[in-house]
Amino acid sequence: MSASSEIPVVLPAALHARPAGEVVRAAARFQALLEVRHGERSADARSALRLMALGALAGTTVVVHATGDDAAAAAAAVAAVLSAAS
Repeated sequence: MSASSEIPVVLPAALHARPAGEVVRAAARFQALLEVRHGERSADARSALRLMALGALAGTTVVVHATGDDAAAAAAAVAAVLSAAS
């Protein structure tokens, strides 16, 4: 059975190379399709370049969206990484 989960996250730091890489590593542990949305733009959570291209700065809100059997756990893991970004 497929599930869906969305979690808004306020970024403590800009989404640059290091946190983007951490998101990619977290996303790789799950089967769910993971996407990070910032305004009208969205990026696959498994692509560091696309995540950085969102241009999400510190203090802005992004939404982690996941679809799949492990969607809730996947979204929570990626949201935790983004919440702790520095």
